[in-house]
Amino acid sequence: FFFFPLLTLITTPTMKISTSTALSILALATSCQSWSTPHTTAFRSRSVSRRSSALPSAAVEESATYADPSRYLSDHPNNNVPPHIAALVGKGLHTRPDHPIGIIRSKIQEYFASLPHDYIVYDAEDPIVSTTQCFDDLRIPPEHPGRSPSDTYYIDDSTLLRTHTSAHQSEHLRSGADCFLCAGDVYRRDEIDSSHYPAFHQLEGVRLFPKEDMAGADGLEGEAWTSSAECASISEDLKTTLEGLMDHLFGETEKKWSEDYFPFTTPSLELEIKYEGEWLEVLGCGVVHEEVLQMADRPDRRGWAFGLGLERLAMILFEIPDIRLFWTDDERFHKQFEEGKITKFEPYSKFPPVYKDIAFWIPEDFVENDFFEMARGIAGDIVERMELIDEFTNPKKGKTSKCYRITYRSMDRSLTNEEIDALQDELRDRVAGDLGAEVR
Repeated sequence: FFFFPLLTLITTPTMKISTSTALSILALATSCQSWSTPHTTAFRSRSVSRRSSALPSAAVEESATYADPSRYLSDHPNNNVPPHIAALVGKGLHTRPDHPIGIIRSKIQEYFASLPHDYIVYDAEDPIVSTTQCFDDLRIPPEHPGRSPSDTYYIDDSTLLRTHTSAHQSEHLRSGADCFLCAGDVYRRDEIDSSHYPAFHQLEGVRLFPKEDMAGADGLEGEAWTSSAECASISEDLKTTLEGLMDHLFGETEKKWSEDYFPFTTPSLELEIKYEGEWLEVLGCGVVHEEVLQMADRPDRRGWAFGLGLERLAMILFEIPDIRLFWTDDERFHKQFEEGKITKFEPYSKFPPVYKDIAFWIPEDFVENDFFEMARGIAGDIVERMELIDEFTNPKKGKTSKCYRITYRSMDRSLTNEEIDALQDELRDRVAGDLGAEVR
């Protein structure tokens, strides 16, 4: 999503522009077509698929779509959604049958359609959720760092761009769904490198067990529940189900489980697989926490849940080296993929990088994600990587200095030192003016 000449005007964590100005920038940027994705219809319907391996076709197009930046940009004092993020929403990569994200999603759905239980597929949920949906319903406490504006894109005080598909878990449980998958785009402020991007895709799965299967655990809570035979049987079913999914995607492969922690499941587990000689973390999962079920008005039920990143799996299976490629409109990328097929990505160009360093004394309230977001807002997707290469504290001054190396690289043309110098100068000015740092 490459609008670097335009995004020098975009917001930083402490500087805002008006909504009308931001929308004007977006209108101009999307007309350039240099690194943008053409308008894609987004759906509000909730598709249902029970025994089909194909992507759902029942989604109903509505006149208003999620691909409308004005839904996410506002003059609210706590709105921290920059225009380049608002422009990514509603692309629907996970619903495109010949896109790597859509192909992986379809293969996962194909596997669950082969199981003896009927899984409802939700693939068009509104990306705007409440703090209650995204955090409170999942036992994520107010002080959790994931709730910070440095990690999360807020629309206003109580609504945000979802940070995970788990934000929809409780509403589907309340609706009476017992087995379901939920796929969609999610948004987090994060570091900048080839495997991290502020917009990505997740798939969530939940299964509740029949009451009669859990009758022996009626009334059990806390440790009494987690140590029960019924809880153990849910964990074993979860492991069997997800090991089967990994074999479906990767072929039969060695696997290992380890204990983990998530506030919304207990016990919680992490699955790794051995692929091409390396151990890879592929997903987190666990038995749904009893408090989550109580808040979802399902206190009489027990079950499991898992979540995985679709980009993570697609980068491994298609051998795609840079997460930015998923968002490109370049036909040299898209023509390599076909519905239902996993094929190795063939790089079509490798333009040279431009390296620039920036060093500054950090203020007491410095948050690294704010700095990363600032750089991405200025230079767009030509920021390939930002790496801390040096850090020291001056004992006399009591100050800490950090030095970052920024790798700039376009995936469709060569960059010049002159244009990158201009972006770097803009970044230096913003770091001093908006972050309150002393640039060295």
